[in-house]
Formats: sequence, structure tokens, C-alpha cells
Amino acid sequence: MDEEDQLGHFRQQFHIPSHNSQEYIYFTGNSLGLQPKTTREFLETELKAWEDLAVEGHFEGSNPWFHYHKFTKELLARLVGAEPGEVVSMNNLTGNLHLLMVSFYRPTKERFKIIAEAGAFPSDQYMLETQIQYHGLDPSEALIELKPRPGSHTLETSDITTAIADAGPELALVMLSGVQYYSGQFFDIPTITQAGHDVGAIVGFDLAHAAGNVPLNLHDDGVDFATWCSYKYLNSGPGGVSGIFVHDRHGNNPHLPRFGGWWGHDESQRFKMEKGFIPMQGADGWQLSNVNVLSTAAHWAALEVHDMAGMENLRAKSIFLTGYLEFILNQINNNDFEVITPTDPEQRGCQLSLLFNTRGKEVFEELTAQGVVVDWREPNVIRLAPVPLYNSYSDVYQFGKLLEKALAKEAS
Repeated sequence: MDEEDQLGHFRQQFHIPSHNSQEYIYFTGNSLGLQPKTTREFLETELKAWEDLAVEGHFEGSNPWFHYHKFTKELLARLVGAEPGEVVSMNNLTGNLHLLMVSFYRPTKERFKIIAEAGAFPSDQYMLETQIQYHGLDPSEALIELKPRPGSHTLETSDITTAIADAGPELALVMLSGVQYYSGQFFDIPTITQAGHDVGAIVGFDLAHAAGNVPLNLHDDGVDFATWCSYKYLNSGPGGVSGIFVHDRHGNNPHLPRFGGWWGHDESQRFKMEKGFIPMQGADGWQLSNVNVLSTAAHWAALEVHDMAGMENLRAKSIFLTGYLEFILNQINNNDFEVITPTDPEQRGCQLSLLFNTRGKEVFEELTAQGVVVDWREPNVIRLAPVPLYNSYSDVYQFGKLLEKALAKEAS
């Protein structure tokens, strides 16, 4: 399979850390992606511009910083299935969530409830809790948290749409993950979006674990807004710049309330320094400040690699690679763990989550000692993410052997 892998050469475009002179088996791209080898070149280009041009770098040089946020728009648009004007790189994920809620969660006495999945990532949990409180509401009354059916670890799409219909005219917002961080479930974005719109609600998604992992068609699916981080599957560096999507039916509405910033103001009028906020059209109208150039340089480098591979090709390999991992796990599992990620490839990305009955932390520590980088999530889950850009079928095979040894060692 490695010999036939048409994406196999992309592995050589990444720095892979080593353990005892052997490359790590790195299955943690769902937490921090590896560094592309072109990242240093992109950063040094801007460092050199800073060195040579100083403040004039905003308007001179090969990549004038005044326009820097525009240089990744086409790449981002292809990645998430959007129009270039509907996306922009800016800020960080949680900050963007709060900014977008200003525009898209505007509760009234009659319509104030939010639907989210129970056990969402803390960024979402804390954001939703504090936004509800900011409006003087009680999270226990305004927030509907959906839990899997008894004995299950994932949500049924029909249960989500039923909850949306039941909330009906009281529902202001559906705010879900694209891919659930703990279980790895890929939600049915178009069906959920349509269900939300049918009852008059706004629908948004946190795509932190979806962007660069699964195919997205945000514009055609009619999603109202979304945001994501770039340091996981998008390999743009720790704390890397986030990005947002705002559907053009909202982005081209200058009357939509938002928190204004200098860089969200009409760029043709920006340096007049006058009162009166005039938002840029599209997602750019939600910017606050000029983009972090060095962070976005790393983001640009990574997006180019991703774009060369192509999301369609990455998805095809991901299905096979994750399926092979699932096969290996089924061969060696002796009731030590349960795979809680959906078995249907259409309902997952390149992550499998293993729920251990006992000894999970011990197995995790043994794998770490053997040069396997995986992710531990309390209370008892190991997350595995074989990323198609840089992981191989040999990685999966060798991981299986090491997991088998770790399970045997802990059982003895």
C-alpha cells in the first residue's frame, strides 16, 4: 500500500521527530500537526522584509503586509468549500467564537436557546456558558446539551434533528463541532444545517477537528458561520492563526451587529482615521486588527502543501489508512478497549478513539516509551490520528505491533 500511495511523497515534506534514532510513529496530528519543511522559508521571507524594509514592509516588498490576510483566501476557500470572500485568517479560535456569537447569538424573550453536544471541547463549553450569562440568561435553561443514547458514545443524526424540531421557535442557535474531539464523530453538517434553518435558527460549527481532516462544503450547505484553528490538521504551528467562515448572505449585510475593529473597516477609508465604522464586505468585516504576519506565513506554507495534495485525494487515503488501523485494532483487541468512533467512514475523519476498560494510562505510557506519540484524554481514552499527509501504512502496522506488546506487558 505504501508503494502504491500516490500521496506517500508528501511525508518527505515534513519534519518528523526522532526517538532513539528512529522516526516517531506520530499519530497526534489532531492535537498538533507536524512542521512542513517550507515553513522556515516562508517565515524567513517575512523576517527579511522586516529586516530590510521595517515599517515600509506594510506596502512594499513581495508580500505587502497590509494585504497579508488576502494571500491565503483562495487556499482556505478550497479547503472548506467556500467563496474567497467568505473566509479570512484572523485571531485565535476562542476569540473568533466570541466575536461570531456577537453577530449570530442575539437572544430574545421568545427565542433564546442553544443546542450543542454534551461534552464539547472546553473552548466551546466555556464560550457558550459565558455568552449565555452575558445576556443575563441561565445556562441551565438556555443550553440544550445533546447526549448519546444509553450504551452509545456518539449522537444519532435523527436525535439531533428531532431535538432541533422540538426546540422549535425557542431555538436561537445550533452550535456543534464539525468533528467531535473526544469520539471523533463527523457530524452530518448539511442535514443539521437544514434542520436548524427549518425552525428559524442560526447554525454554526467549530471546525477545529474538521478543517483539513474531512471534506467541507460550507457555502453550498448553507452554514451561517464557522471557525477553526490551524495547528492541528493544517500544520500551521502551535497557537497558529485561526480562520472564520461567514456565509455571504450575512457577510454582505453591513447592518449585521458585530464588534468593529480597524482592520474590519472599509480598507479604502481605513487610513482616514475617521469616526463611523463601515465594515468590509464578507468575512473581512469581522477582523479587528492586522493579521499576525509571522503566524500567517507559517499558515500559508502549510496551506500550500495541503492544497497540492488536494482534499479529495487526502480523504480517499484517509478512509483507507484509518480503515487499516481499525482492522489492526480489531485483530489485536482482547476486550481491553472499545473503539468509540463510528465504524462508518462517512461519519469519521482520520481519528479513532479507544476507550479502555482498565490500564489505559499504563498502555499509553508504554507506547510513549516506545516512540509512539498518541493522545491521552481523561478519564480513559487514547486518541489515534493517522494523518494522510505524512503517515504511512507502515506506521499503522508498526503501531499495531507496539500496541500488542504494550497490552501484553500490562496484562502480565
